[in-house]
Amino acid sequence: MKKIFYLLVLPLVFVACKNTETKTACENCETFTGDFLYIADAAVLKGENFIYAVQLDDQATKLAKKVEPIKIEAFDMVQVTVKGVLSQKPEDQEGWDEILSIKEIITIADEVSEADILIQQ
Repeated sequence: MKKIFYLLVLPLVFVACKNTETKTACENCETFTGDFLYIADAAVLKGENFIYAVQLDDQATKLAKKVEPIKIEAFDMVQVTVKGVLSQKPEDQEGWDEILSIKEIITIADEVSEADILIQQ
């Protein structure tokens, strides 16, 4: 009798359980691919035709922690693909004109990006 009970209840439990892992709902999100650089108090995403400041929030910090083991030097950039919202910076702030607020991290490259400019020492 217990086996029959469990066979009936178990499917109900799976159906009733809601997936608690949620993705950030974002109506205005766009996908951005570029080289990510994070240093102590700033972060940027540089693409072929753009450079955006990255809002320093939980998602940017999370991305920075995932990128850190891949970097060889402090200023190495790693290609990432993220979803986020682009907005204009407040007029009273310095920096890039547009700020990217990352909502979801999609991919992270396995190695650092090739430098655009090589500085000889």
